[in-house]
Amino acid sequence: MKKQFVFILLCLCVTASAQVKSYFPAADQWERKTPTSLRVDSNLIQQAIQYALTHETKYPRNLMLSQAMQFGKEPFSDPIGPMASRGPVAGVIVYKGFIIAEWGNLNAVEMVNSVTKSMVSTVVGLAVQKGLIRSIEDKVYSYLPPIELVNTPTTDQNPIHQTAFIYPFDSEHNQKINWNHLLRQTSDWEGVLWGKPDWADRPSDKQDEWTTRKRFEPGTVYKYNDTRVNALALAATAVWRKPLPEVLREQVMQPIGASNTWAWTGYKNAWIVMDGKMIQSVSGGGHFGGGLFINAYDMARFGLLTLRKGNWNGKQIIAEDWINQSLTPTTANTGYGFMNYFLNTDKKMYPSAPASAYAHIGNGTNAIYVDRENDIVAVIKWMDDKSIDGFLKLVLTALPK
Repeated sequence: MKKQFVFILLCLCVTASAQVKSYFPAADQWERKTPTSLRVDSNLIQQAIQYALTHETKYPRNLMLSQAMQFGKEPFSDPIGPMASRGPVAGVIVYKGFIIAEWGNLNAVEMVNSVTKSMVSTVVGLAVQKGLIRSIEDKVYSYLPPIELVNTPTTDQNPIHQTAFIYPFDSEHNQKINWNHLLRQTSDWEGVLWGKPDWADRPSDKQDEWTTRKRFEPGTVYKYNDTRVNALALAATAVWRKPLPEVLREQVMQPIGASNTWAWTGYKNAWIVMDGKMIQSVSGGGHFGGGLFINAYDMARFGLLTLRKGNWNGKQIIAEDWINQSLTPTTANTGYGFMNYFLNTDKKMYPSAPASAYAHIGNGTNAIYVDRENDIVAVIKWMDDKSIDGFLKLVLTALPK
């Protein structure tokens, strides 16, 4: 009788385990469930969708014009990478792995701006997993070969001064920078890359200090800066010795069943020669054009991957430790982990959401909201940034208590 009881108990445990197994969508298909079937308040979900539809960003759908309106006052701000007009507000809500709500054109492949930065940090993490980077505390300059340019600058007409190489981490200050500093945007990297000076990106109002100020010690001060992100992307390209989109496609996007419609682009002048091959060093956002162009479903798959701590249906694609590090803030910015993990520390970003929630965010606003406490991922596209918390409040209130 005792053996029978143990057997039944084991069977019940196995059955319970099978019931709680996480759902992962297969390639080209994603199971949908009604909110009600998962005990979610469908009326509140509909209110959330209506809220999103009525809180579209005020910036124009022509992204070239939008970029000029937001960044046109910056020096050297003209886009040098591809751009494209956007559609209306769109989004998808994923609960317990299942799609429970959708609105807008989710198959549209659109610019997502700095969501791209999460792809940059991901391919750096994959380089660490592969042993191409031994430690993120290592100095970046020690990993890099001379970077050969495809188009050698010709502004200096003296042939003696001409060089086909750039050394982006060779200054006294830049030699202090490690991978961790770049991942957290605390490097204060100095220089000009692809024609964009570091000081020209979101410059201070003290113009006389743009090129003369004393540099902050790496790791001490946070500054959101796309030129420095592009320096990290270039360094990662040199470490992988192949295009970063190729790494992302093979190592992440194909294993999670993403479509083949996304593109990750760089600037028209950001071409290097490596091992005899021309490679474009991609950008980490759309500030100067370029970056990731992707549909909402593929964004949601990436968000679900990070929610599940880098594991996809039993395969550890991104190391769990890397995800944990990505979610660890610094004293320089308690609301930022690795790029582009914006943290809800102290509930400052989204007061209605748990402090443990985070989001991959790009201008637009484009956001992949990730919430482990509630097992939810939401892709939010082209909403007014200040309205996102109101949307999340409706969604989270709708969940079963």
